[in-house]
Amino acid sequence: MNKLPFNFTTKQFAGIIAVLLLGCIIACNSGNVETVTIEGSADTPTSSNFELSQTQFQSSEMKLGTLEKTTFHEVVKSTGMLDVPPEYRASVSAYFGGTVKNLSLIPGVWVKKGQVLFVLENPQYVQTQQEYLEAKGKLAYLKSDYDRQKNLVQDNVTSQKNYLKAESDYTVTRVQMESLAKKLSLMNIDPNTLNLENLQTTMAILSPISGYVNEVHISKGSFLNPSQEALTIVSTDHLHLELNVFEKDVANIRIGQAIKFRVQNNDRTEYSASVHLINKVIDEEKRSIGIHGHLEDERLSSRLNPGMYVEADIYTDSESKPSLPNDALVELDGKYYVLALLNQGNEGYTFERKEVQPGLSNNMYTEILNHQDFSDKTQFLTQGAFNLITE
Repeated sequence: MNKLPFNFTTKQFAGIIAVLLLGCIIACNSGNVETVTIEGSADTPTSSNFELSQTQFQSSEMKLGTLEKTTFHEVVKSTGMLDVPPEYRASVSAYFGGTVKNLSLIPGVWVKKGQVLFVLENPQYVQTQQEYLEAKGKLAYLKSDYDRQKNLVQDNVTSQKNYLKAESDYTVTRVQMESLAKKLSLMNIDPNTLNLENLQTTMAILSPISGYVNEVHISKGSFLNPSQEALTIVSTDHLHLELNVFEKDVANIRIGQAIKFRVQNNDRTEYSASVHLINKVIDEEKRSIGIHGHLEDERLSSRLNPGMYVEADIYTDSESKPSLPNDALVELDGKYYVLALLNQGNEGYTFERKEVQPGLSNNMYTEILNHQDFSDKTQFLTQGAFNLITE
């Protein structure tokens, strides 16, 4: 028996021959195969025409529309925070030191102007009340003596020296009493109702504004020194925006321009405001300028809080431009296309894919820069174009 070349076995050599014969058969028949290209099919990404039946159009809830004028705004992007004016923020302290006797406040509690926030206690408060009552008691006698000496000196019965001394004693005591009365008022003690029966060792600290307690720095039993901050109160009745705009954008900002802003924890909801003040000094480090904005709806104070971070768009110039709904445009490989209606009949619709140049855009519409390529009557597929073009 003869040996096969390349050391193949008989079975391996037979397999190779079979493969070669099959290749020859395929090569011979390939010349008779016709290549079919379907043009105008929605399943072909490179096609330019798309045909839809009435049933397909309606079942897919597609819509037609024409170019329409939409007002677009040029915006300046900015960031900032919600804040309140200085007069709506209060730092509470006491003119006179004392031990905190009563305190029942925690951050977040709403307080009313004039409400007792906490009570201080100090035996020295009695000393001031005592000095006031003593001065008040002396004043009645000195006033009587002063009037008597005044009448006597006019009748040349007494000397000018006695009259001047009586006048001096009366004036000094009166000044002392008035100054002590002011001091008692600062202690929230009414000098007009003070007497020996209602001397007190405590002093009530009242709220200077209505608002929410923000921070509490004292506790029951602690000693509060004069002018030491005890707590802070913030009123949210007049929230406003404090925004930062870069130096290059300052020239485009005007008082009264509309502002749309979003808070960080809810960026889907937009709130409205307007430019109220523009700072005149540029921050040299950040190269930005401050913008003060007023909210259109003051009732938002119940949902927003001072200190919240915001992202805002300041609307500068506005212009009406031809546009289409955003759903009408489909992006492919960096280019934008729309489907323009070529024919509409009983059997269905025929659309042609057209390239467009997008311009300004908002949440609903996009400007069409090459709108002159279409007539005013040209209809476009405004809903459902994406599925057709990208299939």
